[in-house]
Amino acid sequence: MRAITLKGHVERHNISRIGWLRAAVLGANDGIVSTASLIVGVAAAGGSLQAVSVAGTAGLIAGAMSMAAGEFISVSSQADAEKADLTRERAELGSDPAFEESELADIYQGRGLDPDLARQVAKALMAKDALAAHVRDELGILEQTKAQPLQAAISSATSFALGAALPLLAAVASGGMIIIVVVAASLVALVILGILGAKAGGAPTSIAVTRVVFWGAVAMAVTAGAGLLFHAGG
Repeated sequence: MRAITLKGHVERHNISRIGWLRAAVLGANDGIVSTASLIVGVAAAGGSLQAVSVAGTAGLIAGAMSMAAGEFISVSSQADAEKADLTRERAELGSDPAFEESELADIYQGRGLDPDLARQVAKALMAKDALAAHVRDELGILEQTKAQPLQAAISSATSFALGAALPLLAAVASGGMIIIVVVAASLVALVILGILGAKAGGAPTSIAVTRVVFWGAVAMAVTAGAGLLFHAGG
């Protein structure tokens, strides 16, 4: 969480968490839902505990690797776009700084400053760090939200594995009642995940919990139905 201190007054903002929080919540949610759904589907199709365990373990490993690769690739694409914008902006500042200053002044004027003050602010910021001013105010790239591919990949893979481990362990310890135990444990885990994600992001708890529980329940119900169809067909 980013903290801003001014004369003893401290403000803390959740935006600094957005990079890892999005990847971690997505990974944990996907780990719980996809692995639980896989286990429930195999169990509904008449699979043994061994078959369920193998499927769940394979789903955990494959899912964690897929999440890591997917996050790294997608966030790397974002980072590449940011780098390209920085390169272009640096070149434009070198070739026509007067136009870039006017452009910055127009941005500030559009945000409510009068023309003279907007020009003064643009001139002062250009003198201090022209590129930083344009990156922030023209391109909208902030240090707190800048793309970090490796961080996103690690957060996603780790959180997916942790999330997937829960329904897998629940299945192993179910005592034969695989579907009931896995569904119950997964829904409880999704409630906890929704609460933690909401608290970390400063969002309303009830909305976050309802969202993750509803879609998790839908996913497990659909795969259970598919498993039952295969079981009936066999």
